[in-house]
Amino acid sequence: MLAPANPASVLDHDIKTKKLVDPKTVHADLHYKGKTYNVPTGLFINNQFVPSVSGKKFPAVNPATGKHLLEFFEGDKADVDAAVKAAKAAFKTWAKTPSADRGRLLYKLADLMERDIRELAELESLDNGKPVKVALAADLPLSIGCLRYYAGWADKNHGQVVDVPPTSTPTRSTSRTAFAGCAALELPSPDACLEARPSLACGNTVVVKTSEKTPMTSLKVAQLAVEAGFPAGVINIISGYGPTAGDAIARHPEISKIAFTGSTAVGRKIAVAAAETNLKKVTLELGGKSPNIVFPDADLDLAVKAATGGIFFNAGQCCCAGSRVYVHEDVYDEFVAKFKEATSSIKLGDPFDESSDQGALVDDIQFNRVLDYIDIGRREGATIEVGGDRVGTEGFYVQPTLITDVSDDMRIAKEEIFGPVVCALKFKTVDEVIERANNSIYGLAAGIHTKDIRTALRMSEALQAGTVWINCYNIFLNQMPFGGFKQSGAGRELGSYGLQEYTQIKSVMINLA
Repeated sequence: MLAPANPASVLDHDIKTKKLVDPKTVHADLHYKGKTYNVPTGLFINNQFVPSVSGKKFPAVNPATGKHLLEFFEGDKADVDAAVKAAKAAFKTWAKTPSADRGRLLYKLADLMERDIRELAELESLDNGKPVKVALAADLPLSIGCLRYYAGWADKNHGQVVDVPPTSTPTRSTSRTAFAGCAALELPSPDACLEARPSLACGNTVVVKTSEKTPMTSLKVAQLAVEAGFPAGVINIISGYGPTAGDAIARHPEISKIAFTGSTAVGRKIAVAAAETNLKKVTLELGGKSPNIVFPDADLDLAVKAATGGIFFNAGQCCCAGSRVYVHEDVYDEFVAKFKEATSSIKLGDPFDESSDQGALVDDIQFNRVLDYIDIGRREGATIEVGGDRVGTEGFYVQPTLITDVSDDMRIAKEEIFGPVVCALKFKTVDEVIERANNSIYGLAAGIHTKDIRTALRMSEALQAGTVWINCYNIFLNQMPFGGFKQSGAGRELGSYGLQEYTQIKSVMINLA
């Protein structure tokens, strides 16, 4: 596997110390199921894997077993400062690199990820507990496709010319210098790509903080970035915790833009930190409690399939999970019977087993949180139709859980659980379900299931959600913008709209008289 270039001369990222770094101290062999993975464990700064300034490390745990995997160097403020310094230095040349050349590097990185897709999928599974087959079918293709999509945009980000005699007034899209992205635990590789790739295409340099729960895949991709030929300092990756590394990024005076994917509570803290320091631009992709609405004329088999995938994809650890399923009273009983059967058929098991449909939750914290919410539902008077318990005695497995007899004022119907738990609720009229679906602090996504185009269009207009799926769910396309209303976030990722978050508009007026 790729090691740092010229290991004998690799320097610590604190340039003043001029310490040599032994590559063996920032890489480790991970042995699992008869295979060996060489995994970077250092921070990635200036195209080099280095120890943290403090030398502190944090453990990574395999969600499938609950057992220790590796230790990773823990970054904090001093390491963020070093990463930003490297990013600022690289920006001077990266922003002036021909845009088509930036695009070629993104294409090259996508090709290398595709070459190593199996290894990346297996590391992704070890990181967050999802089945390898899901990472192969969803996470990595989305990540690779995102790279290629924005590689194509690199040389097509143009300004305008406004002809107002006696002047010509062009506008230019200019880069923002150092950009910071904080990746979530749910989809570590894609989330890093969604936030960093448009920024790189626009000529920015980046500092990415991985989730402390899922550092491996992003660090492995950093190795591939070196192989692809990205200049030193363009991409920097800090592994660490939110209150230390994350806060240092949010408050750093020389970072001009930050993108965060995660909880609404943390997103609020980042917005405050950015406002209290240099008013850096912030985009946030936060929590959700998304409604999935089934009308009486819907194809119920198709609706059940969409609802099942909508909530149980990634074991419900998905910001846009369809965790509130509203079903018209005329078809409620039939739908719930079918939904119950579909939920019961999901095979929970070893993420490396090709027959497993659902793996483990990311860690013991999330595992206990989900089980606590199921108990809350029981105490609130709801009925557990399917699931509701852990599986096995090791690892963080929770059964796919369907809950009925739920009212809108119950906590399980209002709060984001972030696990394989879905509530089925009954409704009577269109106006009623619109009001109930919108009665949430969140507004990330929604689903509509009907054969009536008039109902579909009315609902898509009325629902307060950034993405509305009609007769489907969890369809992600790099061409389509994604983001939330209300407390589900601010700004948009993906599509041409995503580019706007990573550039600044400059007006230039020329006197032609």
